Amino acid sequence: MKKTFLTIFAAMTLMLSSCLTTGLGTTSGTNPTGSVLGSVLGSVLTNVLFGGMTLDQSSLLGSWNYSAPRAAFTTEKALTKAGGNATIANIASSLANNYSNIGINRSNTSFSFLDGNKFSAKVNGIPFNGTYTYNPQNGEIFLKTASETIKGNVTKTEKGMGLMFDSVQMANILQKEGKVSNAAAVQAVSKLAKSANGARVGFELTK
Repeated sequence: MKKTFLTIFAAMTLMLSSCLTTGLGTTSGTNPTGSVLGSVLGSVLTNVLFGGMTLDQSSLLGSWNYSAPRAAFTTEKALTKAGGNATIANIASSLANNYSNIGINRSNTSFSFLDGNKFSAKVNGIPFNGTYTYNPQNGEIFLKTASETIKGNVTKTEKGMGLMFDSVQMANILQKEGKVSNAAAVQAVSKLAKSANGARVGFELTK
């Protein structure tokens, strides 16, 4: 009986450890880049369907400034297959280097979501605006500018919110809207979103 109890206890411990390292919970974990990511909250986009891990419409409103790079995966399966939260941390670290090369910082990159489904934004100091449609049930957001419609994903983070895009949409944000002239850096950012199936990249924003 004692041996059976110890076996069950060991199995439960292993399951709990697995949950914490694959982003099922909201516990912060150790990663290679230290504070680049912080909490794993929002590291899997499908998790916005559970536990209020996305923002409601009223919480989205306001002015948000860039604070850090952000990465996530579309599903738990995609995250696990890519290597778990360590992979997210590595992507975020590479994003930080490329954002630095582009010149993106808190003072020149921001998003403001207003009543009436209007938004204004700056990326790399270049302003653009338009209207937006947001679905708080799945965290999807569509930014409609004068020239295009950009689909993104919103998640809660420990400090604010994550606004992330696939490789094509991220390139559009940087080049078409932000007029970034450093093509090599933009290409590198886009490749990070393609580096693993289901990856999304973008910004952590805080008020």
